[in-house]
Amino acid sequence: MTGNWPGRRCCPPENWPRAPADRDDCRPARPGLHHAKIPVADLGRSREWFESLLGLRAEIEFRDDDGTVRGVAYLPLGGLRIALREDPPRAAALAGWDPLALAVPTRADLDTVVACLDERGIKHGPIIRATLGWLLSADAPDGLRVRFYTEEQHG
Repeated sequence: MTGNWPGRRCCPPENWPRAPADRDDCRPARPGLHHAKIPVADLGRSREWFESLLGLRAEIEFRDDDGTVRGVAYLPLGGLRIALREDPPRAAALAGWDPLALAVPTRADLDTVVACLDERGIKHGPIIRATLGWLLSADAPDGLRVRFYTEEQHG
């Protein structure tokens, strides 16, 4: 079965690779996402961006041996913890990439996000009709593209 993307192939679940029968007991009972760790070049600047835009609250700060904070983990946002870790080379390598898509309920909520981005002078693209819902992309301080995707689907 071919999906919506040229050159990509979607397989129905019955065709997905399976673990050997004797290994079924190794699978977690209910796998889920625990956290997403994002590399950043400047932790202070990125903290300001993520905290002010998303309302994140720090849960844990990670310090190196001299006491300098090099990372932070936030209280869960919609069930997912987001962590930032200072790592300039990896942050530079991910510039322009979009590994994080945050869910918003409706298309109208994207208008609210646009207003917040504009108020803060944050570069973003237009709201577009995506595969299932609507999508908005914004650039975090190091060029990482953060997407806001609606749970509401178009007809």
